[in-house]
Amino acid sequence: MIRVLLADDQVLVRAGFSALLDAQEDVEVCGEAADGEEAVALVRERRPDVVLMDIRMPALDGLAATRRITGDAGLADVKVVMLTTFELDEYVFEAIRSGASGFLVKDTEPEELVRAVRAVVEGDALLSPGVTRRLISEFAARSKEPAAAAALDELTEREREVMALVGMGLSNEEIARRLVVSPLTTKTHVSRTMVKLGVRDRAQLVVQAYESGLVRPGWLG
Repeated sequence: MIRVLLADDQVLVRAGFSALLDAQEDVEVCGEAADGEEAVALVRERRPDVVLMDIRMPALDGLAATRRITGDAGLADVKVVMLTTFELDEYVFEAIRSGASGFLVKDTEPEELVRAVRAVVEGDALLSPGVTRRLISEFAARSKEPAAAAALDELTEREREVMALVGMGLSNEEIARRLVVSPLTTKTHVSRTMVKLGVRDRAQLVVQAYESGLVRPGWLG
């Protein structure tokens, strides 16, 4: 059973998401919060698998609440998905940098919301190639030089290759076709790479790919 916590200051939004998710056989809503402070407290108390976190909330906003959650080693298994009004929300970059596993627009289709919750539990990032390109562009604009790539020393040549393709926004299926291997093999390489680098999920792997200099904006086309 996938346990989801809802954090949004709008009662109707929480009610709608709650009704949709509770209707699924493999999903249950384990709590609701109206602000970031309450969200962090409930996450520590109830340990959900996924938090659907609104970016703009009173008392403590979603970005600050996400940083508290992802910065707590005891909550390493909790995935945070940010809820935004528009896909091009100015805070999407900061959300991913703060440790969120991805984002969803609030008016997303019901089936897409359910699919997203299941996907993020499996370790997939909710980032389309287009969004990945924008994130990389943001890193290019905000960072002067890539961080030292020493952390990549533990990776095999194939793991580096896979990580670079993840950073370029390719899905496991696309990577598999590019490298002429099976999707399962690709998924294994991605998982091992995340373990070696100590990153939470695929979204953070994209961040590492750029910050290490493994991927540069000019490669994205």
